Amino acid sequence: MYYHDKRLQYPVRVESPDPVFARMLQQAIGGVEGEIRVCMQYFFQAWGARGPTTKYRDMLLHTATEEIGHIEMLATAVAMNLETAPTKVQEAGAADKVVGAVMGGENPRHMVEGMLHRHILSTGMAAFPANCEGVPFDMSHIYASGNLAADMYCNVAAEATGRTLAVRLFNATNDPGMKDMLHFMIARDTMHQEQWLAVIEELGGPAGALPIPNSFPQSEEHQKFNYNFFATARDGTPPPAGRWTSGPSLDGKGEFSVVQNEPMGEEPVLGPARPDSGAQNEQIG
Repeated sequence: MYYHDKRLQYPVRVESPDPVFARMLQQAIGGVEGEIRVCMQYFFQAWGARGPTTKYRDMLLHTATEEIGHIEMLATAVAMNLETAPTKVQEAGAADKVVGAVMGGENPRHMVEGMLHRHILSTGMAAFPANCEGVPFDMSHIYASGNLAADMYCNVAAEATGRTLAVRLFNATNDPGMKDMLHFMIARDTMHQEQWLAVIEELGGPAGALPIPNSFPQSEEHQKFNYNFFATARDGTPPPAGRWTSGPSLDGKGEFSVVQNEPMGEEPVLGPARPDSGAQNEQIG
């Protein structure tokens, strides 16, 4: 069960309401890098967690619940940025080159007006569970494999992209209140990255966790290829040297090497089409 406190996890204040920034914040709510994604990911990982110890399930539940508070903060920030929003975006804001760059070179006036219509007609100047394009979050980016190590690496990636987005939002606003909120959220993303990597370390680090799942015996995989980097340059030019091209593997069980990727199979030849398949007569044969 969960408890609710009406107070926000961290103060949210907006000194200069900005509907353009409200639109950007929607990405942090319902985008693939957003808070709904990590919240649901951690919940489903926790609800399916198995093992002799419950501390990882407990940790995931604590953090998933924290993420609900982040969604609440962002939704509040969207609503506050829309409080004085006009029904049409001012030309001055639409001409802002910085906003245009953040919006991917598209016409920000048309884009923001479209989002404003959604905020006005569907939510009464409030946030909704969608990204900055108005596409609803559909849960397709929730990763909960049941393998603790695999899920932790997924979580590191999720927090890394979330922190990247939060930094971009921080740099896209001049509002002191929004910067204050985001500097808190960026700090929490830092902790969460460390947190998930700490679990990997507790599992023995790469040497203990890799390859994932470590419960599958490597004697049953094709060991000739398990530490080869396949180079695919047509002329056989070797790739630039990297940690992954030579030296001991991260799990300490092999040596990295470079192998020119060449065909090991034959050209596939499929049988004729079936008479009832709707193919041409020449294909049926």
